[in-house]
Amino acid sequence: MIRTLIASAFQTGYLSVESEGLLHQVLTTRCYQSDDLKALAVLYEAISIGTIKREASSKSLMELPVLNSFH
Repeated sequence: MIRTLIASAFQTGYLSVESEGLLHQVLTTRCYQSDDLKALAVLYEAISIGTIKREASSKSLMELPVLNSFH
C-alpha cells in the first residue's frame, strides 16, 4: 500500500492530505516492508527538493520514528 500511495504522488506531483494520512496510519500499525521504507525515503527527498508538493497546509513533514532509525 505504501508504494502505491508513493507511486501516485510521483504520477501527480502531489502528496494529498488523504495519502499522507494513510501513510501515517500504515506506518503506525507497522504493516510495511523494508522496500516500503526505502520508497518513503525517496518520497521525503522528492518533497524536500520540490519534485513532489504536499497538499497539507502544514509546512513540516510528520516526524516518523521509523525513518529516523532507517537513515
